[in-house]
Amino acid sequence: MSLQDLLDFNEKFVADKSYEAYRTDKFPNKKMVIFTCMESRLLELLHRALNLQNGDAKIVKNAGAIIRKPFDSITKSILVAVYKLKAEEVVVIGHHDCGMSDVDIDALKQSMLDRGISLDRIETLENSGIHLDEEFHGFTTVEESIMQSVGIIRKHPLLPEGIKVHGLVIDPETGKVDVVTKDE
Repeated sequence: MSLQDLLDFNEKFVADKSYEAYRTDKFPNKKMVIFTCMESRLLELLHRALNLQNGDAKIVKNAGAIIRKPFDSITKSILVAVYKLKAEEVVVIGHHDCGMSDVDIDALKQSMLDRGISLDRIETLENSGIHLDEEFHGFTTVEESIMQSVGIIRKHPLLPEGIKVHGLVIDPETGKVDVVTKDE
C-alpha cells in the first residue's frame, strides 16, 4: 500500500459521502481523553474492546504510552482536552508485548548508523544534552510504565482537582483490559 492508494480511497470516500456516518463535534461524548501507544494492533481493537465510537474520546498516542516530562507534548494535549474540550477523565492505556519494553539503545544507535545517520550527528546531539539513552529508553514492565505516566499526570501542577486519572493495560491479542490504577 502506498500514499497514492490512501489518497485514491479518500477521494472515493468523500465523493460517496461515507464520512456522514462519522460526523460528530469536537467535544468527546464520554468526556474522556485516552493516552495510549501508537501500536498498530490497537488501531481498531482498543476501540472495540472498550466500546468506543467515533467522537467518544480524545485519543493521544506515542511510542509506549510514555510520559517522562510534565511539560511534553502529551501532557499539553491532555491539558487542552481538559480545559478546551471538556474532558473530565484521563485514561492511560499501555499494552503487553510493547516495542518500547527493554529497548536496546546500542542496537537502536546501530540501526541509525546503518540507515545513514552519521556518528558525528549522534555525538553532536549527545554533546548538546540530548542523550539517546534518556530519550529512547523503554521500560521493564508495562505496569511500571503506566504508573509512571499516570503519576506525572496526577501530580501535574496545571491539572485541576476532580479530574480522574486511570491506568490500564490491554492485551493486543485478545483485547482483555486490566486495571493498573483507578481513581475513585
